[in-house]
Amino acid sequence: MISHIQEFLIEHQRLINTLILHQTEFLQQNPTGILETIYQHETFTDLWNFCLEKICEEPKILFNSDNFINLKAPLLELLLKRDDLNMNEIEVWESLLKWCFTQQNIKDDPTKWSKEDITKIERSLYKFIPLIRFYDIEPTDFFYKVYCYKDVLPQDLIHDLLEFHIVPNMQPKTNVAPSRKPNLKFKLDSTLIESNHIPLFASWIDKKDSSYYNNKKVPYEFKLLYRSNRDGFNAVSFHNNCDNKGATIWIAKIQGSTQLIGGYNPLDWNGNNCWKKTTDSFIFNFTDGKIFLLQNWVMSLLQARLLFAIIVVGHI
Repeated sequence: MISHIQEFLIEHQRLINTLILHQTEFLQQNPTGILETIYQHETFTDLWNFCLEKICEEPKILFNSDNFINLKAPLLELLLKRDDLNMNEIEVWESLLKWCFTQQNIKDDPTKWSKEDITKIERSLYKFIPLIRFYDIEPTDFFYKVYCYKDVLPQDLIHDLLEFHIVPNMQPKTNVAPSRKPNLKFKLDSTLIESNHIPLFASWIDKKDSSYYNNKKVPYEFKLLYRSNRDGFNAVSFHNNCDNKGATIWIAKIQGSTQLIGGYNPLDWNGNNCWKKTTDSFIFNFTDGKIFLLQNWVMSLLQARLLFAIIVVGHI
């Protein structure tokens, strides 16, 4: 009996080692089936943790798969609870809706729902609603992709979200889930930009399409040099932190809005009030989820600006 148990444990460990070795490859073949199988076996702890971390790191493996809509509710709930799920919140919401409508066999058209349909959807979404970080969804996406489903959402939630988006300087309620923070290879202590901005900046720096780089493939290291509310909002603090550091990106937030503006300076800041020119610079504007990019901007104009945040850019 003991020998049989030992053989089983050895084979079990070999299976785990093989699966972990092939990583994404085996998950992509049948992510929902693999997750459900491992979930049913409490002894597969290492493999279970590995699969969860891998999917949180690369959610498209599961969420873009054809079988995602068949995922069991407890597994979906476990994933949506994860703070390290590397997805934009509007994508999480849309994936949840897709899963819900398939589970209930109801078309995605609120104008044609019956009272029975609404009740079914409310019951299906009930335990998932607290797991969605609605306050992290941009205003435009909220209006067109969330508010239209107001009949199946808690009315107090809709009221709070409308208040948040309409009333200036309104803060999120205190009892909401925290923003997701993916475990990425780069760490940036910024209060203005998110992890998905980094590959976007890298793509622009290399004059590529906006989607050329992703969170797992970024050829630059980004480090926060200066933040006005931390280092002081004055020229002396700015130059003390940013002079002679190489290429930098500056970002500022327009007060009373979600709009971000910024630019890339491939040249050194040196505080000598000299004029410099480059064709590798650019400026950008993020407004309600929309991105505007202007390339080949004359960088000498930028030096007259006082900055809110400066990030140094260097090759890895």
